[in-house]
Amino acid sequence: MTHAAARPLILASTSVYRRALLERLRLPFTVHPSEVDETPLPLEPTVQIACRLALAKAQSVAAMHPAAVVIGSDQVADLDGQALGKPGSHGRAVTQLQAMRGRTVLFQTAVAVVCVESGFAQTELAQVKVKFRRLSDAQIEAYLLAETPYDCAGSAKSEGLGIALLERIDNDDPTALVGLPLMRTCQMLEAAGIKLL
Repeated sequence: MTHAAARPLILASTSVYRRALLERLRLPFTVHPSEVDETPLPLEPTVQIACRLALAKAQSVAAMHPAAVVIGSDQVADLDGQALGKPGSHGRAVTQLQAMRGRTVLFQTAVAVVCVESGFAQTELAQVKVKFRRLSDAQIEAYLLAETPYDCAGSAKSEGLGIALLERIDNDDPTALVGLPLMRTCQMLEAAGIKLL
């Protein structure tokens, strides 16, 4: 495949953060949310949760659009092996941030690229190690009132005011913490036949 528009590109996500990241690549794409149940399996490791859900999201949308190249992604915050998902409410966000203060959290961000017609399916994982500052309850409240990050894994919206929560970030792809590791995504899209440059 030599032409960038030879196959439609679909992002299998409702995340505004992933959409904004994918827009950086200046490729035409559409958004089609997946209907995948994101409940972790019993005793499922966080790496496996992220990889399984990223692939499941891509596969579920790709099944409806077999000619398209579909991107699925999932992120799980891992605190000592415990999965911290999207808090969904203020109270749960407070609990998450209180548990993470002064601690190191691993954000497991998986991305999958699938094309049914060509038989392409690949999943990659980007791990981000994040050290949280020792935050007071008042600082946590101020952050949550300003940012309302209830749709972010671990309540940490690093692309916004959430950066003030953090002491250190260790990773090999600066976009991974936001929710879509673009360097790995670029490699996978090219392998799937999408021309980027």
